[in-house]
Amino acid sequence: MDSKVIFLIIVIFCPIALESATDCSKLRIGQFLCPDPDSSYDYIDKNTQSVIGCSKEGTAKVRCIASEGIICEDSSNNTFYSSIPCEYTNGKHFDVALILSIFLGMFGIDRFYLGYPAIGCFKLFTLGFMFLGQLIDVILIASQIVGPADGSSYVIPYYGPKLTIVQSNNWTYRVPTWFD
Repeated sequence: MDSKVIFLIIVIFCPIALESATDCSKLRIGQFLCPDPDSSYDYIDKNTQSVIGCSKEGTAKVRCIASEGIICEDSSNNTFYSSIPCEYTNGKHFDVALILSIFLGMFGIDRFYLGYPAIGCFKLFTLGFMFLGQLIDVILIASQIVGPADGSSYVIPYYGPKLTIVQSNNWTYRVPTWFD
């Protein structure tokens, strides 16, 4: 009887953590939300319209929140930092490039703006390839096939008209359809 009372006193007055801290970098999808939806945590850069801290490699560290009841080792609470993919920009705006291509494309100003000086000079001296090159450049820039010369993305509003080019190669798996 005494051992039961002592055990009960220990359990009541000496609480132990039933939750152990976990490595939150190994959580599965559905066990965390990334980035943290807290409205006080702003993760979009107003100048580049990309995630703050986006590197040239296309990743950025953002704060994530683990599901209720999960405690992370690093922070001793349910928040942790993880890398997410992002679109690196160097400050070249899509709308500026398109307007330059429409109105000053025959002089190659759009190509100078995007960082292609050789094509810009050639368009300047040939009057935009006799306006045919200007028309082609308007189509290529509007469809976002031609971008900044350094390989970065255009500055487009975060929820703006961003096109994603879908490509396939020999490693792409094609799901059979009903007609195959």
